[in-house]
Amino acid sequence: MTEDTMGVGASKAAGEEGRRLLILVFILLSTFCEISSANFRAREKQIIDEIIGPANYDKRIRPAGANDTGPAIVHINLMIRNVQTISDVKMEYSIQITFREQWIDQRLTFDNIGGRIQYLTLTETDMVWMPDLFFRNEKEGHFHKIILPNLYIRIYPDGGVLYSIRISLTLSCPMNLKLFPLDRQQCQLLMASYGWTTEDLVFLWKDVDPVQVTKNLHLPRFTLEKFITDYCNSKTNTGEYSCLLVALVFKREFSYYLIQYYIPCCMLVIVSWVSFWLDQHSAPARVALGVTTLLTMSTQRSSINQSLPPVSYTKAIDVWTGVCLTFVFGALLEFALVNYASRSDKHREKMKEKFDEQKKQWEAEHAAALQTAMQAQTEDGHTFAMRPLVSRNGGMGSENVHPCEIHLQPSRMSRCRTWLAKFPTRSKRIDVISRITFPLVFAFFNMAYWSTYLFTEDEEGNPK
Repeated sequence: MTEDTMGVGASKAAGEEGRRLLILVFILLSTFCEISSANFRAREKQIIDEIIGPANYDKRIRPAGANDTGPAIVHINLMIRNVQTISDVKMEYSIQITFREQWIDQRLTFDNIGGRIQYLTLTETDMVWMPDLFFRNEKEGHFHKIILPNLYIRIYPDGGVLYSIRISLTLSCPMNLKLFPLDRQQCQLLMASYGWTTEDLVFLWKDVDPVQVTKNLHLPRFTLEKFITDYCNSKTNTGEYSCLLVALVFKREFSYYLIQYYIPCCMLVIVSWVSFWLDQHSAPARVALGVTTLLTMSTQRSSINQSLPPVSYTKAIDVWTGVCLTFVFGALLEFALVNYASRSDKHREKMKEKFDEQKKQWEAEHAAALQTAMQAQTEDGHTFAMRPLVSRNGGMGSENVHPCEIHLQPSRMSRCRTWLAKFPTRSKRIDVISRITFPLVFAFFNMAYWSTYLFTEDEEGNPK
Protein backbone atom coordinates (compact mmCIF):
# COMPACT_ATOMS: atom_id res chain seq x y z
CA MET A 1 0.00 0.00 0.00
CA THR A 2 1.21 3.50 -0.76
CA GLU A 3 1.51 6.26 1.75
CA ASP A 4 -1.38 8.18 0.10
CA THR A 5 -3.70 5.23 0.48
CA MET A 6 -2.72 4.79 4.09
CA GLY A 7 -3.33 8.52 4.73
CA VAL A 8 -6.84 8.42 3.22
CA GLY A 9 -7.77 5.37 5.31
CA ALA A 10 -6.52 7.05 8.47
CA SER A 11 -8.57 10.23 7.75
CA LYS A 12 -11.73 8.20 7.18
CA ALA A 13 -11.22 6.35 10.43
CA ALA A 14 -10.69 9.63 12.27
CA GLY A 15 -13.90 11.05 10.73
CA GLU A 16 -15.98 8.07 11.77
CA GLU A 17 -14.53 8.25 15.28
CA GLY A 18 -15.42 11.93 15.55
CA ARG A 19 -18.96 11.27 14.31
CA ARG A 20 -19.44 8.56 16.91
CA LEU A 21 -18.15 10.91 19.57
CA LEU A 22 -20.68 13.62 18.57
CA ILE A 23 -23.53 11.13 18.63
CA LEU A 24 -22.48 9.97 22.06
CA VAL A 25 -22.34 13.56 23.34
CA PHE A 26 -25.77 14.29 21.90
CA ILE A 27 -27.23 11.19 23.54
CA LEU A 28 -25.66 12.14 26.86
CA LEU A 29 -27.03 15.72 26.62
CA SER A 30 -30.51 14.48 25.69
CA THR A 31 -30.47 12.05 28.57
CA PHE A 32 -29.34 14.81 30.91
CA CYS A 33 -32.06 17.18 29.66
CA GLU A 34 -34.69 14.52 30.06
CA ILE A 35 -33.50 13.82 33.56
CA SER A 36 -33.42 17.54 34.31
CA SER A 37 -36.86 18.05 32.79
CA ALA A 38 -38.21 15.10 34.71
CA ASN A 39 -36.64 16.47 37.86
CA PHE A 40 -38.03 19.93 37.04
CA ARG A 41 -41.60 18.62 36.54
CA ALA A 42 -41.24 16.54 39.63
CA ARG A 43 -40.21 19.70 41.48
CA GLU A 44 -43.34 21.50 40.19
CA LYS A 45 -45.52 18.65 41.44
CA GLN A 46 -43.74 18.76 44.77
CA ILE A 47 -44.32 22.51 45.04
CA ILE A 48 -48.02 22.14 44.24
CA ASP A 49 -48.36 19.40 46.81
CA GLU A 50 -46.57 21.54 49.37
CA ILE A 51 -48.49 24.81 48.92
CA ILE A 52 -51.95 23.31 48.29
CA GLY A 53 -51.62 20.36 50.59
CA PRO A 54 -54.33 19.93 53.23
CA ALA A 55 -51.80 20.53 55.97
CA ASN A 56 -50.79 23.97 54.63
CA TYR A 57 -53.77 25.37 52.75
CA ASP A 58 -57.51 25.63 53.40
CA LYS A 59 -59.49 26.94 50.45
CA ARG A 60 -62.44 27.77 52.71
CA ILE A 61 -60.54 30.69 54.25
CA ARG A 62 -60.14 33.86 52.23
CA PRO A 63 -56.68 35.38 51.69
CA ALA A 64 -55.50 37.99 54.15
CA GLY A 65 -55.58 41.61 53.09
CA ALA A 66 -53.09 44.37 53.73
CA ASN A 67 -51.40 43.98 57.13
CA ASP A 68 -53.48 40.81 57.58
CA THR A 69 -56.47 42.94 58.62
CA GLY A 70 -57.97 44.56 55.53
CA PRO A 71 -60.19 43.02 52.86
CA ALA A 72 -58.86 40.87 50.07
CA ILE A 73 -58.38 42.93 46.90
CA VAL A 74 -59.37 41.31 43.60
CA HIS A 75 -58.51 43.11 40.35
CA ILE A 76 -60.75 42.33 37.39
CA ASN A 77 -60.47 42.82 33.66
CA LEU A 78 -62.32 41.27 30.77
CA MET A 79 -62.17 40.98 27.02
CA ILE A 80 -65.29 41.20 24.87
CA ARG A 81 -64.86 38.50 22.26
CA ASN A 82 -68.26 38.70 20.58
CA VAL A 83 -71.69 40.31 20.92
CA GLN A 84 -74.03 37.79 19.36
CA THR A 85 -77.55 39.25 19.58
CA ILE A 86 -79.31 42.32 20.93
CA SER A 87 -83.04 41.66 21.29
CA ASP A 88 -85.43 44.61 21.44
CA VAL A 89 -88.42 42.39 22.15
CA LYS A 90 -86.89 40.51 25.11
CA MET A 91 -84.70 43.48 26.10
CA GLU A 92 -81.59 41.36 26.47
CA TYR A 93 -78.25 40.82 24.78
CA SER A 94 -75.88 37.87 24.43
CA ILE A 95 -72.18 38.33 24.86
CA GLN A 96 -69.08 36.14 24.97
CA ILE A 97 -66.23 37.31 27.18
CA THR A 98 -62.89 36.21 28.56
CA PHE A 99 -63.13 36.97 32.27
CA ARG A 100 -60.02 37.40 34.44
CA GLU A 101 -59.48 37.87 38.19
CA GLN A 102 -56.18 38.58 39.96
CA TRP A 103 -55.45 38.60 43.69
CA ILE A 104 -52.64 37.88 46.16
CA ASP A 105 -52.69 34.86 48.45
CA GLN A 106 -49.58 34.80 50.64
CA ARG A 107 -50.19 31.14 51.49
CA LEU A 108 -49.31 30.19 47.88
CA THR A 109 -45.79 31.66 47.75
CA PHE A 110 -43.02 29.27 46.63
CA ASP A 111 -39.39 29.15 45.52
CA ASN A 112 -39.03 29.71 41.79
CA ILE A 113 -35.65 27.89 41.67
CA GLY A 114 -33.69 30.87 40.50
CA GLY A 115 -36.32 32.11 38.10
CA ARG A 116 -36.74 28.79 36.34
CA ILE A 117 -40.39 28.49 37.41
CA GLN A 118 -42.37 31.52 36.27
CA TYR A 119 -45.74 30.24 37.38
CA LEU A 120 -47.70 27.07 38.10
CA THR A 121 -50.77 26.25 36.02
CA LEU A 122 -53.90 24.56 37.34
CA THR A 123 -57.04 23.59 35.47
CA GLU A 124 -59.28 22.89 38.46
CA THR A 125 -60.92 25.73 40.34
CA ASP A 126 -61.72 23.70 43.44
CA MET A 127 -58.07 23.52 44.55
CA VAL A 128 -57.69 27.16 45.70
CA TRP A 129 -59.88 29.85 47.22
CA MET A 130 -62.04 31.67 44.63
CA PRO A 131 -63.92 34.99 44.90
CA ASP A 132 -67.70 34.52 45.04
CA LEU A 133 -68.39 36.80 42.09
CA PHE A 134 -71.69 36.59 40.20
CA PHE A 135 -73.33 38.54 37.37
CA ARG A 136 -76.26 40.50 38.78
CA ASN A 137 -78.18 40.96 35.52
CA GLU A 138 -77.54 37.48 34.14
CA LYS A 139 -80.48 35.58 32.62
CA GLU A 140 -78.58 32.62 31.16
CA GLY A 141 -74.96 31.56 30.94
CA HIS A 142 -72.67 28.65 30.28
CA PHE A 143 -68.99 27.72 30.26
CA HIS A 144 -67.16 26.40 27.21
CA LYS A 145 -65.87 22.84 27.50
CA ILE A 146 -64.73 21.96 23.97
CA ILE A 147 -62.29 20.27 23.71
CA LEU A 148 -61.37 20.84 27.37
CA PRO A 149 -62.80 23.38 29.84
CA ASN A 150 -61.69 26.84 28.69
CA LEU A 151 -60.19 28.01 31.98
CA TYR A 152 -56.91 28.05 33.87
CA ILE A 153 -55.42 29.22 37.15
CA ARG A 154 -51.85 30.52 37.33
CA ILE A 155 -50.01 30.71 40.65
CA TYR A 156 -46.97 33.02 40.72
CA PRO A 157 -44.00 32.73 43.11
CA ASP A 158 -45.06 35.82 45.09
CA GLY A 159 -48.50 34.32 45.79
CA GLY A 160 -50.27 36.06 42.94
CA VAL A 161 -53.21 34.17 41.43
CA LEU A 162 -54.63 34.70 37.95
CA TYR A 163 -57.97 33.10 37.08
CA SER A 164 -59.13 33.20 33.44
CA ILE A 165 -62.23 31.65 31.90
CA ARG A 166 -64.32 32.00 28.73
CA ILE A 167 -68.05 32.54 29.35
CA SER A 168 -71.14 33.10 27.20
CA LEU A 169 -73.84 35.17 28.93
CA THR A 170 -77.33 36.38 28.17
CA LEU A 171 -77.90 39.55 30.17
CA SER A 172 -80.93 41.74 30.68
CA CYS A 173 -80.78 45.18 29.09
CA PRO A 174 -83.71 47.52 29.86
CA MET A 175 -84.13 49.74 26.80
CA ASN A 176 -85.71 53.11 26.23
CA LEU A 177 -87.24 53.02 22.74
CA LYS A 178 -88.68 56.55 22.59
CA LEU A 179 -86.21 57.49 19.84
CA PHE A 180 -86.35 54.14 17.99
CA PRO A 181 -84.82 53.67 15.43
CA LEU A 182 -82.70 56.78 15.99
CA ASP A 183 -81.65 55.67 19.46
CA ARG A 184 -78.65 54.58 21.46
CA GLN A 185 -78.93 51.80 24.01
CA GLN A 186 -76.76 51.37 27.09
CA CYS A 187 -76.47 47.73 28.17
CA GLN A 188 -74.76 47.00 31.46
CA LEU A 189 -72.67 44.12 32.77
CA LEU A 190 -72.85 44.02 36.59
CA MET A 191 -70.41 41.92 38.64
CA ALA A 192 -70.77 41.72 42.42
CA SER A 193 -69.82 39.65 45.44
CA TYR A 194 -72.57 37.37 46.66
CA GLY A 195 -71.53 36.57 50.23
CA TRP A 196 -68.42 38.55 51.17
CA THR A 197 -69.05 42.16 52.23
CA THR A 198 -66.66 45.03 51.53
CA GLU A 199 -65.04 44.41 54.93
CA ASP A 200 -63.79 41.06 53.58
CA LEU A 201 -63.65 41.37 49.78
CA VAL A 202 -63.32 44.32 47.41
CA PHE A 203 -63.42 44.20 43.62
CA LEU A 204 -61.38 46.76 41.67
CA TRP A 205 -60.91 47.38 37.98
CA LYS A 206 -57.44 46.72 36.62
CA ASP A 207 -55.51 49.95 36.21
CA VAL A 208 -54.50 49.35 32.57
CA ASP A 209 -57.04 48.22 29.98
CA PRO A 210 -59.80 47.03 32.30
CA VAL A 211 -61.99 46.24 29.27
CA GLN A 212 -60.68 45.03 25.94
CA VAL A 213 -62.64 44.61 22.72
CA THR A 214 -61.67 42.19 20.00
CA LYS A 215 -60.83 43.69 16.64
CA ASN A 216 -63.42 43.65 13.84
CA LEU A 217 -66.32 43.25 16.26
CA HIS A 218 -69.39 42.93 14.03
CA LEU A 219 -72.95 43.49 15.18
CA PRO A 220 -75.98 42.94 12.91
CA ARG A 221 -77.89 46.18 13.62
CA PHE A 222 -75.72 48.03 16.13
CA THR A 223 -72.30 49.56 16.50
CA LEU A 224 -70.41 49.46 19.78
CA GLU A 225 -69.78 53.16 20.19
CA LYS A 226 -67.98 53.15 23.55
CA PHE A 227 -67.85 51.49 26.96
CA ILE A 228 -67.77 52.96 30.46
CA THR A 229 -66.36 51.32 33.60
CA ASP A 230 -67.69 52.26 37.02
CA TYR A 231 -68.48 50.96 40.50
CA CYS A 232 -71.94 50.01 41.74
CA ASN A 233 -71.61 48.94 45.39
CA SER A 234 -74.94 47.96 46.87
CA LYS A 235 -76.12 48.13 50.48
CA THR A 236 -78.60 45.67 51.92
CA ASN A 237 -79.70 44.78 55.43
CA THR A 238 -76.87 42.23 55.54
CA GLY A 239 -74.11 44.69 54.63
CA GLU A 240 -72.43 46.46 51.73
CA TYR A 241 -71.24 44.38 48.78
CA SER A 242 -68.60 45.32 46.24
CA CYS A 243 -69.80 45.65 42.64
CA LEU A 244 -68.27 46.55 39.28
CA LEU A 245 -70.10 47.90 36.26
CA VAL A 246 -69.27 48.16 32.59
CA ALA A 247 -71.76 50.00 30.39
CA LEU A 248 -71.71 49.20 26.67
CA VAL A 249 -73.17 51.97 24.52
CA PHE A 250 -74.66 50.57 21.30
CA LYS A 251 -75.66 52.89 18.47
CA ARG A 252 -78.38 51.55 16.21
CA GLU A 253 -77.58 51.38 12.51
CA PHE A 254 -80.19 53.61 10.85
CA SER A 255 -79.57 52.61 7.22
CA TYR A 256 -81.42 49.29 7.66
CA TYR A 257 -84.54 50.99 9.02
CA LEU A 258 -84.35 53.73 6.39
CA ILE A 259 -84.55 51.11 3.64
CA GLN A 260 -87.05 48.81 5.36
CA TYR A 261 -89.42 51.28 7.02
CA TYR A 262 -89.09 54.95 6.09
CA ILE A 263 -88.68 54.81 2.32
CA PRO A 264 -91.54 52.27 1.75
CA CYS A 265 -93.91 54.32 3.94
CA CYS A 266 -92.99 57.50 2.07
CA MET A 267 -93.57 55.76 -1.26
CA LEU A 268 -97.01 54.55 -0.15
CA VAL A 269 -98.00 58.08 0.81
CA ILE A 270 -96.89 59.42 -2.59
CA VAL A 271 -98.74 56.63 -4.41
CA SER A 272 -101.94 57.59 -2.58
CA TRP A 273 -101.67 61.06 -4.12
CA VAL A 274 -102.00 59.59 -7.62
CA SER A 275 -105.77 59.50 -7.11
CA PHE A 276 -105.80 63.32 -7.15
CA TRP A 277 -104.75 63.20 -10.83
CA LEU A 278 -107.27 60.59 -11.90
CA ASP A 279 -110.63 61.49 -13.42
CA GLN A 280 -113.19 62.23 -10.73
CA HIS A 281 -115.64 59.93 -12.48
CA SER A 282 -113.21 56.96 -12.31
CA ALA A 283 -114.60 55.79 -9.00
CA PRO A 284 -113.40 52.13 -9.20
CA ALA A 285 -109.81 53.13 -9.93
CA ARG A 286 -109.63 55.76 -7.19
CA VAL A 287 -111.31 53.58 -4.58
CA ALA A 288 -109.07 50.60 -5.38
CA LEU A 289 -105.95 52.78 -5.17
CA GLY A 290 -106.98 54.33 -1.87
CA VAL A 291 -108.02 51.07 -0.21
CA THR A 292 -104.91 49.22 -1.44
CA THR A 293 -102.49 51.84 -0.11
CA LEU A 294 -104.40 52.01 3.18
CA LEU A 295 -104.26 48.25 3.71
CA THR A 296 -100.59 48.10 2.70
CA MET A 297 -99.75 50.89 5.11
CA SER A 298 -101.63 49.11 7.91
CA THR A 299 -99.76 45.88 7.19
CA GLN A 300 -96.44 47.70 7.20
CA ARG A 301 -97.21 49.25 10.55
CA SER A 302 -98.26 45.91 12.02
CA SER A 303 -95.03 44.26 10.89
CA ILE A 304 -93.03 47.04 12.52
CA ASN A 305 -94.89 46.69 15.82
CA GLN A 306 -94.40 42.91 15.83
CA SER A 307 -90.63 43.39 15.90
CA LEU A 308 -90.84 45.65 18.96
CA PRO A 309 -92.06 45.10 22.51
CA PRO A 310 -95.37 46.64 23.62
CA VAL A 311 -94.46 49.77 25.58
CA SER A 312 -96.59 52.45 27.22
CA TYR A 313 -94.99 55.40 25.44
CA THR A 314 -94.89 56.61 21.86
CA LYS A 315 -91.84 55.76 19.78
CA ALA A 316 -90.39 57.79 16.94
CA ILE A 317 -91.37 55.11 14.43
CA ASP A 318 -94.95 55.23 15.78
CA VAL A 319 -95.15 58.93 14.97
CA TRP A 320 -93.86 58.31 11.45
CA THR A 321 -96.17 55.40 10.63
CA GLY A 322 -99.13 57.09 12.30
CA VAL A 323 -98.77 60.28 10.26
CA CYS A 324 -98.18 58.32 7.03
CA LEU A 325 -101.30 56.27 7.72
CA THR A 326 -103.22 59.50 8.33
CA PHE A 327 -102.10 60.91 4.97
CA VAL A 328 -103.16 57.73 3.16
CA PHE A 329 -106.51 57.74 4.95
CA GLY A 330 -106.90 61.44 4.16
CA ALA A 331 -106.39 60.74 0.45
CA LEU A 332 -109.21 58.19 0.62
CA LEU A 333 -111.48 60.65 2.41
CA GLU A 334 -110.60 63.27 -0.18
CA PHE A 335 -112.09 61.09 -2.90
CA ALA A 336 -115.25 60.65 -0.83
CA LEU A 337 -115.50 64.43 -0.59
CA VAL A 338 -114.84 64.79 -4.34
CA ASN A 339 -117.52 62.22 -5.11
CA TYR A 340 -120.02 64.06 -2.93
CA ALA A 341 -119.11 67.40 -4.51
CA SER A 342 -119.45 65.90 -7.99
CA ARG A 343 -122.97 64.64 -7.26
CA SER A 344 -123.80 67.99 -5.71
CA ASP A 345 -122.54 69.80 -8.84
CA LYS A 346 -124.70 67.60 -11.04
CA HIS A 347 -127.72 68.34 -8.87
CA ARG A 348 -126.99 72.06 -9.00
CA GLU A 349 -126.66 71.95 -12.80
CA LYS A 350 -130.00 70.20 -13.09
CA MET A 351 -131.64 72.72 -10.77
CA LYS A 352 -130.04 75.57 -12.73
CA GLU A 353 -131.25 74.21 -16.04
CA LYS A 354 -134.74 73.80 -14.60
CA PHE A 355 -134.63 77.34 -13.23
CA ASP A 356 -133.41 78.73 -16.55
CA GLU A 357 -136.27 77.01 -18.37
CA GLN A 358 -138.79 78.40 -15.90
CA LYS A 359 -137.23 81.84 -16.19
CA LYS A 360 -137.38 81.76 -19.98
CA GLN A 361 -140.97 80.62 -19.86
CA TRP A 362 -141.85 83.38 -17.37
CA GLU A 363 -140.06 86.02 -19.46
CA ALA A 364 -141.89 84.85 -22.58
CA GLU A 365 -145.25 85.01 -20.80
CA HIS A 366 -144.39 88.40 -19.30
CA ALA A 367 -143.31 89.79 -22.70
CA ALA A 368 -146.51 88.51 -24.34
CA ALA A 369 -148.67 90.06 -21.61
CA LEU A 370 -146.78 93.37 -21.88
CA GLN A 371 -147.16 93.39 -25.63
CA THR A 372 -150.88 92.78 -25.30
CA ALA A 373 -151.26 95.65 -22.80
CA MET A 374 -149.31 98.07 -25.00
CA GLN A 375 -151.45 97.23 -27.99
CA ALA A 376 -154.60 97.83 -25.94
CA GLN A 377 -153.35 101.23 -24.77
CA THR A 378 -152.40 102.23 -28.34
CA GLU A 379 -155.91 101.54 -29.57
CA ASP A 380 -157.36 103.81 -26.85
CA GLY A 381 -154.94 106.70 -27.86
CA HIS A 382 -153.59 107.42 -24.38
CA THR A 383 -150.03 106.19 -24.78
CA PHE A 384 -146.94 108.41 -24.64
CA ALA A 385 -143.20 107.79 -24.64
CA MET A 386 -141.33 107.85 -21.29
CA ARG A 387 -137.64 108.64 -21.08
CA PRO A 388 -135.79 106.62 -18.50
CA LEU A 389 -134.32 108.50 -15.56
CA VAL A 390 -131.17 106.42 -15.58
CA SER A 391 -129.39 105.94 -18.87
CA ARG A 392 -127.90 102.66 -19.95
CA ASN A 393 -124.44 104.13 -19.52
CA GLY A 394 -125.04 104.66 -15.83
CA GLY A 395 -125.61 108.45 -15.89
CA MET A 396 -128.54 110.33 -14.31
CA GLY A 397 -130.41 111.39 -17.43
CA SER A 398 -127.33 112.77 -19.18
CA GLU A 399 -125.24 111.13 -21.82
CA ASN A 400 -122.24 113.45 -21.24
CA VAL A 401 -121.57 112.29 -17.70
CA HIS A 402 -118.71 109.74 -17.50
CA PRO A 403 -118.80 107.00 -14.88
CA CYS A 404 -116.22 107.04 -12.07
CA GLU A 405 -113.46 104.52 -12.74
CA ILE A 406 -111.33 103.12 -9.83
CA HIS A 407 -108.26 101.00 -10.62
CA LEU A 408 -107.18 98.73 -7.71
CA GLN A 409 -104.41 96.14 -7.72
CA PRO A 410 -105.96 92.69 -7.21
CA SER A 411 -105.14 91.11 -3.81
CA ARG A 412 -103.62 87.65 -3.29
CA MET A 413 -106.99 86.28 -2.24
CA SER A 414 -108.61 87.63 -5.38
CA ARG A 415 -105.85 86.04 -7.45
CA CYS A 416 -106.53 82.68 -5.84
CA ARG A 417 -110.22 83.11 -6.51
CA THR A 418 -109.50 84.03 -10.11
CA TRP A 419 -107.28 80.97 -10.48
CA LEU A 420 -109.90 78.69 -8.92
CA ALA A 421 -112.53 80.20 -11.19
CA LYS A 422 -110.79 78.43 -14.06
CA PHE A 423 -112.19 75.17 -12.69
CA PRO A 424 -115.96 75.33 -13.01
CA THR A 425 -116.90 72.52 -10.58
CA ARG A 426 -116.25 72.20 -6.86
CA SER A 427 -115.06 68.60 -7.23
CA LYS A 428 -112.32 69.69 -9.63
CA ARG A 429 -111.31 72.48 -7.27
CA ILE A 430 -110.94 70.02 -4.37
CA ASP A 431 -108.64 67.80 -6.46
CA VAL A 432 -106.51 70.76 -7.52
CA ILE A 433 -106.19 72.06 -3.96
CA SER A 434 -105.30 68.56 -2.70
CA ARG A 435 -102.52 68.23 -5.29
CA ILE A 436 -100.80 71.19 -3.66
CA THR A 437 -101.86 70.90 -0.02
CA PHE A 438 -100.98 67.25 0.65
CA PRO A 439 -97.34 67.42 -0.59
CA LEU A 440 -96.73 70.73 1.20
CA VAL A 441 -98.07 69.45 4.53
CA PHE A 442 -96.11 66.20 4.18
CA ALA A 443 -92.91 68.12 3.43
CA PHE A 444 -93.50 70.32 6.48
CA PHE A 445 -94.04 67.21 8.61
CA ASN A 446 -90.74 65.73 7.38
CA MET A 447 -88.89 68.90 8.30
CA ALA A 448 -90.41 68.92 11.78
CA TYR A 449 -89.90 65.17 12.30
CA TRP A 450 -86.25 64.94 11.31
CA SER A 451 -85.26 68.21 13.00
CA THR A 452 -86.90 66.99 16.22
CA TYR A 453 -85.57 63.43 16.43
CA LEU A 454 -82.15 63.91 14.88
CA PHE A 455 -81.18 66.57 17.42
CA THR A 456 -82.95 65.15 20.46
CA GLU A 457 -80.70 63.96 23.26
CA ASP A 458 -81.18 60.52 24.71
CA GLU A 459 -81.68 59.74 28.38
CA GLU A 460 -77.94 59.75 29.07
CA GLY A 461 -77.49 63.19 27.50
CA ASN A 462 -75.72 61.94 24.40
CA PRO A 463 -76.67 64.04 21.34
CA LYS A 464 -77.98 62.18 18.33
